[in-house]
Amino acid sequence: MLYEVTLLILIPGILFSIFASIKVRTTYKKYSKISNSKNITGRAAARRILDSAGLSNVKIEPVGGNLTDHYDPRAYVLRLSEGVYDSTSVAAIGIAAHEAGHAIQHARQYSPVVIRNAIVPVVNIATNASWIIFLIGLFFNNDTGWVLMNIGIFLFLGAVIFQIITLPVEYNASSRAVAELGSLNLGDGQDLKGVRKVLGAAALTYVAALLMALLQLFRLIALRGRR
Repeated sequence: MLYEVTLLILIPGILFSIFASIKVRTTYKKYSKISNSKNITGRAAARRILDSAGLSNVKIEPVGGNLTDHYDPRAYVLRLSEGVYDSTSVAAIGIAAHEAGHAIQHARQYSPVVIRNAIVPVVNIATNASWIIFLIGLFFNNDTGWVLMNIGIFLFLGAVIFQIITLPVEYNASSRAVAELGSLNLGDGQDLKGVRKVLGAAALTYVAALLMALLQLFRLIALRGRR
């Protein structure tokens, strides 16, 4: 019963996550139907930005799915989804430029990216272990249970820290995208306005992830306190 009651703590995060998801889909749908003024594809825009930054060694490849765009720093490959790679829409050049921004971050050793990449393996293990250890502690009515729950909460802090670091990484990539599109004359004022809206909507998903991580942390603390 106690476990179920604390689920109420997550409601604001769940609602915001739903809002962010809807916002991303509707904004992307709108601007994926509007062609950019330069009639340039997402791939071409990303290529121009990468070459301008001296990253001609970074390859660009198509990848299946919708909104599956990402930069792989291990392979030096920027992968663009079907709706971005060959599309000349405003959304396409914005998303492609954003991913190119991640490649530039990696090449220039942008501090938050370096930190995030370094802690990813540890955070993944710690986050998975945190719930197991916490739940085991929840069933002990002694000091051992208290210690295990505290360890679980401490480990879950890794997930919160990861999401905090992710925010500047994503916002910086978006600001780089808009700046590069403008400086390289890959879009006019209206294009850049649309790009900002697309990337702004996408950023909400990372805010939602941070909010959910914080609320999960508060929920663990509440479970420990009420136990």
